[in-house]
Amino acid sequence: MSDPDGELVLRVMTMPRDTNHSGTVFGGVIMSYIDQAAYVHARSLGLHRWVTVMVERIEFVAPVFVGELVTLRASTVTTGRSSVTIRINVDAERYSSGKQVRVTESIVKMVAVGADHRPIDFSSPATLSSDDTERST
Repeated sequence: MSDPDGELVLRVMTMPRDTNHSGTVFGGVIMSYIDQAAYVHARSLGLHRWVTVMVERIEFVAPVFVGELVTLRASTVTTGRSSVTIRINVDAERYSSGKQVRVTESIVKMVAVGADHRPIDFSSPATLSSDDTERST
């Protein structure tokens, strides 16, 4: 049975550096998490370079405060030959109560690209070379 809010792909704790002068997390920080979550989900569909080509409207319906856990869940909406459209649901776990609050949701379109940065069929064999996967060594 799958989770109706999607597969857990990212969970982060907010820190003071993520907040504005009002003590709430910058929207741009949450948008960055959304982009990362979309990449993690896309990569589970194929070991390729993935690029973001579209992000639909993001409307923040609740704030996120420092110290709260932000959970991002992803689910595939549609797939094409080289692209996947992903829904990202973002929730915050309130620090004082543990209550889960929906913060926002977004639709992100990711495209698999080859070394030449042109779209490729994402169902093809992995295109990442050992150089790509072992850069940290």
